[in-house]
Amino acid sequence: MEDIILYALPVFALLIAAEWIYGVIRGKCTYRLNDSIASLSQGLLSQAVAVCTQLFQVGLYSLVFTRLAIVHANAFWNTASGWILAIVLFDFCDYWLHRAGHEIAIFWAAHVVHHHSEDFNFSTALRQETMVPLLGWIFYVPMAILGVPPAQFVLAGLIVLLYQFWIHTEHVGKLGWFDRVFSSPSNHRVHHAINPQYINKNYGGMLVIWDRMFGTFAEEQETCVFGTQTPLASWDPLWAVSSVYVSLTRDAIRTGSVRDKLRIWFMPTGWRPADLLAAAEAVPRAAAPVTRYDPPVSRAHAVVAILQLVFMVILTATLLSRADALPWLPAALLCAAIAFGLWIAGAVMQSRVGPRLAFLGNVLILSTAMLTLW
Repeated sequence: MEDIILYALPVFALLIAAEWIYGVIRGKCTYRLNDSIASLSQGLLSQAVAVCTQLFQVGLYSLVFTRLAIVHANAFWNTASGWILAIVLFDFCDYWLHRAGHEIAIFWAAHVVHHHSEDFNFSTALRQETMVPLLGWIFYVPMAILGVPPAQFVLAGLIVLLYQFWIHTEHVGKLGWFDRVFSSPSNHRVHHAINPQYINKNYGGMLVIWDRMFGTFAEEQETCVFGTQTPLASWDPLWAVSSVYVSLTRDAIRTGSVRDKLRIWFMPTGWRPADLLAAAEAVPRAAAPVTRYDPPVSRAHAVVAILQLVFMVILTATLLSRADALPWLPAALLCAAIAFGLWIAGAVMQSRVGPRLAFLGNVLILSTAMLTLW
């Protein structure tokens, strides 16, 4: 899987560049440098962490498949019909994981990072979640029980994931009958929007028929406003990953109800214990024209942030290319170095770290890389 991601990286880069150029020519550019770097940072972080969490990515699925599969029909799964069924099954399971990611607090804490962007473009598609695999594997257990081989499960998931790249754009309008069956740019804009009528709609990854079947479909009508109801207001990738976990943990500690300390993690998103309802809390942002988070950044800091991202792309690609050969501990150290490097990129864009400190941080990162890889 890491090899496929490596080959996909330059394709993603070319498509992002093409969308940016097209938007500039049309006078409707949907990219901002800071937001795009933040999105790409999340994508790199998710891929780096995935190298160290193969137990949750594939291992537990393989264990269930080995112990509990009720059907063993490898010949069928290798046919065209078998492949189509595997992809449809994955998309169906993914619908329920995605729905849980919006409607249950602990899953939203993992998924929210994909929605932080207040822009909507191809780079947003790469703003992938880091923590979802740690919890989400349970939703794919039915596929293992039905006998879908682990390798086919992985490839089916990759197909569904890669499909979703192109639906993150504002430059493709409605597509008629296609919108009624498949997830499309129009359908997915609704999913990312915070307009009241669009909240928790259109979960389907490849097929939108699941939303039509289970009552979660909404058609795009008014202009979409993107982001989260409580804005992140930060370019820090580590804070983006952890912010909702921190909020839930604080409430779990502060509430006086022992019962609520546990159930706060499994209640609907936004729920709070009764004894904390009177506490000050963020007011959800209305779906009206708003000022996006866009702190000023000097040209020097912008250049440093771009170079930082390029460095992290190279380091992440190196980790992916060596993933099968690296022991877990060196891989984890390199993953931590990448996370630190991505944090530097965000800190530079927020003017919390200057070029000199960024350089010193990169010396440490490069030393760690050399120690782990050679």
